[in-house]
Amino acid sequence: MLVEITPSTHSVAIDLAYAGDDNFTGRPVYGRAACYLHADAERLLRRAVDLAAVQGLGIRIFDAFRPAEAQWVLWNHTPEPGFLADPRRGSPHSRGVAVDLTLTDGSGHDLEMGTVFDALTPLAHHGNTDVSALAQRNRALLLGIMSTAGWDFYSREWWHYQMFDSRRYPLLGDSVLPRGMM
Repeated sequence: MLVEITPSTHSVAIDLAYAGDDNFTGRPVYGRAACYLHADAERLLRRAVDLAAVQGLGIRIFDAFRPAEAQWVLWNHTPEPGFLADPRRGSPHSRGVAVDLTLTDGSGHDLEMGTVFDALTPLAHHGNTDVSALAQRNRALLLGIMSTAGWDFYSREWWHYQMFDSRRYPLLGDSVLPRGMM
């Protein structure tokens, strides 16, 4: 059901924010850095990688499958329903059908998006014109690539993409992994 995503198998950079302390909680949430997606989402990611590559761009992943236990850790730290899915309802991340990412240039540097990943501010919203014109263009480019690849977007986070109909997939915990992340 879940497919491991690695730089060598998927031609992506992986920098899982919740495996370190450079995230809004200020501490690691995952005990082991590993990136997974449901097989259906993995196919869409491959398409997005191919579409980006045609333009000389790459993809850096900040988060993908997030065990339900991790969603509780995030929610207990910041119970903000406009930013995080209530774990009682479940997040598309905890279903393996969401990915947080950005575009990189040919040298592997992140394109300017106007805010950092996980910025809890209206500046992170798609369509926010208070970020630079360059950041707006880069967000539109990311949106175009991801939409063309078959992903839906979340209007409050330029980095978050999920499969349409994500609720049809079951919530998954750490125990489904061959080696846990928590």
